[in-house]
Amino acid sequence: MKIAPSILSADFGKLADEVKAVCDGGADLIHVDVMDGHFVPNMTMGPMIVEAVAKVSTKPLDIHFMVENIPFFVDMYKHLNPEFISFHIEEEKHINRVIQKIRNEGIRPAVVLNPATPVCLLEYIVSDVDMVLLMSVNPGFGGQKFIPSVIDKIKELRELAEKKNPNLLIEVDGGVNNKNAPLLKEAGADILVAGSYVFKSGDYKKAIESLRV
Repeated sequence: MKIAPSILSADFGKLADEVKAVCDGGADLIHVDVMDGHFVPNMTMGPMIVEAVAKVSTKPLDIHFMVENIPFFVDMYKHLNPEFISFHIEEEKHINRVIQKIRNEGIRPAVVLNPATPVCLLEYIVSDVDMVLLMSVNPGFGGQKFIPSVIDKIKELRELAEKKNPNLLIEVDGGVNNKNAPLLKEAGADILVAGSYVFKSGDYKKAIESLRV
């Protein structure tokens, strides 16, 4: 299991120290939530902040766009060379075009499903992406309660991936903790995003290791 601490829950007054601490604590990726105040009712960080994160991080960035006008944001952040850029299929009309745009930049493309968005909508694009991020809370704010139905969605997505893209990575984001991590792994998840659970723990390394089931 790979762990991607979400810096949305970090102390932004000492963000560089927070990023270094989770990198040293065993994080595999640094999850960056970019929100525009339109697709979700919150605004987070612009490219200058993410660039500062990239400079101090010793781990690859995992950028999650919760935005409208996705191609515009891809162009704005592509110079940071993240490992992944993920975007919500609920927002984008031309999904294949954006997937190819991301891949053409040498970045691994990923798509995101909100909790109520069915897995069946991925049938004709799952073979074109490297990862699918399943939201286990409604996006926009950290610290929300885990929605248990995502466990069945992971199982369904894993079955689809076995048929069409066996190398697909499944990432889960929202309300992740050491209690539900074993269930998520058993269902077929590969990467867990954890924000509040890690950054409010007091011991980042211990918290990260407790998720690595």
